[in-house]
Amino acid sequence: MDIKPFYSCLFFLFILLSCQDKKDEARNDFFIIQGEAQGSTYSIKYIATEEIVVKSQIDSLLKVFDLSLSTYRSDSKITKLNAGDSTIIVDDLFVETFRASNQIYQETDGLFDPTIGVLINAYGFGPSKKHQNLSQKEVDSLLQYVGFSKVKLESDLTISKQYSQTYFDFNAIAQGYSVDVVVDFLKAKGIKNAIVEIGGELVAIGSNTIDHKKWVVGIDDPLQELDQRKLIVTIGIENLGMATSGNYRKVITDSITGEKFVHIINPKTGKREKNNILSATVLAPKCIMADGYATAFMLMSLEDIQAFSEKHADLYIMILYADDKNQLQQFTTANFSKLIL
Repeated sequence: MDIKPFYSCLFFLFILLSCQDKKDEARNDFFIIQGEAQGSTYSIKYIATEEIVVKSQIDSLLKVFDLSLSTYRSDSKITKLNAGDSTIIVDDLFVETFRASNQIYQETDGLFDPTIGVLINAYGFGPSKKHQNLSQKEVDSLLQYVGFSKVKLESDLTISKQYSQTYFDFNAIAQGYSVDVVVDFLKAKGIKNAIVEIGGELVAIGSNTIDHKKWVVGIDDPLQELDQRKLIVTIGIENLGMATSGNYRKVITDSITGEKFVHIINPKTGKREKNNILSATVLAPKCIMADGYATAFMLMSLEDIQAFSEKHADLYIMILYADDKNQLQQFTTANFSKLIL
């Protein structure tokens, strides 16, 4: 008997079973990273066959981000710029934020304006958190320093300001951008399916391939109490960034009178303006843009938002607003409606 074919078949069977065992061992799984950043929290869930990215890498990445754009760090580039250091060479993170901000500033006719920082600080919404009421004269005196057209990114990557008092505050767009930065890092590591959330802003890439569905995200009810979690709707998304802006998120309550102030300030008038727009949720290819647009929509009328949406088909928009009877209503673009589960 020729035993060579027998052993050949046995060897082939062994290789086949070994490959099957390795295939089983290489099953995809969820990997979760959570931590604190930017005065809030972050959460990352990615799908892989093994742990590719760890918490220390994310923390280091977000620290670099804060060293560029955080007004709450005394050693950041933006803080030094705000203090009047015109020699600062800004990095790619600052440049990208600056350019995205300028685009949204132009598109919203100045309703989105990161040079509003001097007013944010004066009202007590900045790092000092020292609330004060401003007279019209005080508002007018500060408004001269507001205007993104009064600052310029120079070719040598320095920033020139028409007025040294102009104060950058990118908080209405930087958090969204930080999500994009983390997502780009995950992609560079070969991760194709993940969801990243920082302080409520998020990006979903790929899909939930383990449960065979899109990433599912809930949108909060803007009228809920702070200690509640009530959802208006859930949506399924892939390869989109999402940001929500709303009056219920960041308010200052006067410790004596109990009066509450919204966190949206109109950069054109310098005043804290109330609007029947209670929250704006925007999805876009990049979270940096979703974040900026969501902030601007809080200052627009519903009619203006609807007109704006017709010119920006790449935006998925949901607006929650109070009608004349103070009842909660919603406006959604057609593409957003298709995301609802």
